[in-house]
Amino acid sequence: MQFSLALVSEIEKAIQNHQFDLIEKQFEQINDADIAKILADLSLNEQLTLVEYLPNAAYILEFLSLEQQLKISEHLPKQILVNIISEMHSDDRTDLFKYLPYALQQSVYADLSPEIQQQIQHLARYPEESAGAIMSSDYVTLSPDLNMAQAIKQIRAIATDRETVYLIYVVNAQGKLLGVVSLREIILAEPEQTIAEVMSTDLIVGDVNEDQESIAEKLHYYDFIALPIVDEQQRLLGIVTYDDAMDVVTEEATEDFLKSSAVSSSPKMSIKTAPIHYLYKKRVFWLVILVFGSLLSGFGIAHFEDIIAKNIVLVFFLPLLVGSGGNAGSQSATLMVRALATGDVHLKDWMYLIGRESLVGLCLGGTMAIAVSILGYFRGDAMVALVLALSMMGIVLMGCLIGMSLPFILNRLKLDPASASAPLVTSICDATGVIVYLCIASIIL
Repeated sequence: MQFSLALVSEIEKAIQNHQFDLIEKQFEQINDADIAKILADLSLNEQLTLVEYLPNAAYILEFLSLEQQLKISEHLPKQILVNIISEMHSDDRTDLFKYLPYALQQSVYADLSPEIQQQIQHLARYPEESAGAIMSSDYVTLSPDLNMAQAIKQIRAIATDRETVYLIYVVNAQGKLLGVVSLREIILAEPEQTIAEVMSTDLIVGDVNEDQESIAEKLHYYDFIALPIVDEQQRLLGIVTYDDAMDVVTEEATEDFLKSSAVSSSPKMSIKTAPIHYLYKKRVFWLVILVFGSLLSGFGIAHFEDIIAKNIVLVFFLPLLVGSGGNAGSQSATLMVRALATGDVHLKDWMYLIGRESLVGLCLGGTMAIAVSILGYFRGDAMVALVLALSMMGIVLMGCLIGMSLPFILNRLKLDPASASAPLVTSICDATGVIVYLCIASIIL
């Protein structure tokens, strides 16, 4: 939903005039997620005023980015921040708390309830991008011995502050996960039936140390609302809900997109608000590395100075040829990184895909060779046209194979295939393209 500037201006004016009853009336018809969008468009002072006033500020803040949450939190009065953190869902609360400045962490932590302190300690100890780091402890559990009437009574008593009640998890006295039952099944069952009689024991679970991307894939594949997270003893530690999985998918897609352009990612990165030095730091490493990689092209040209001097027309087509190889390599790398990420291909498919990509590369190179040979004939002569045609086929073929193979190699080395970024593939293809082109030229001319 898009909000007009007029509405935002109206909210700003109401804040300035302390007309909070008018704001409350406006917000009655607006979803919390949409209120968060309005909040993001206000100045920091206006955000602080509104956050202090809104009774459901904690849930509204959860819809903002982590960077926006931190900015607001660092300027709020301590007691208001304590109240907001206390009311947030456990996973969002932990994410925010972990990135607060250390001094503010210590100050806020001391005023939190023992239960919330324990929750934060429990969730914060898991590594980033693991299931434990994104799971929530706001779930409902029941004993298998309860009948349906008792179960409904217990759900009513404890479900107020839980993230979801659609799936209820059945555990024993030691916390071991025994089964799962839906709220629908509880409502439709006979009152005298027990949870043990209705629950499903065919469990799909996630390990607490499992990668967050794998957890998101499970939720998508099985179409679950939530996925229980267990330890090695099958004790229930938390749940990952579908909305958390969507956040993971967005985060991973952003990370891979940034990597594909050789940019380091960060959970707090925002191109709009990040300091200049921060953006510089995130981009400079790969650019410096690729500078030295591009020198290989220069070494290749220097080695064939004589042939270039005798046939100066070759220089005219050099950018065209090496650029075509880089473009073909980038396309192949993009397709392969995506296929590996979705599980469409595996390492055992490498040789099969080499053959397929070779045929595709030859077809692409042949088509482009026809076009460039015509230009070469008019710009030079038939021999130049032949050099260009053979070079184009070889360079495009090599670019396709490099672009396809590099993600496989990185995957085999336990590295992120997304690191086969377009700039990296292009630099490699440029260097090899120069050598192929000038080698063919030195043989024929």
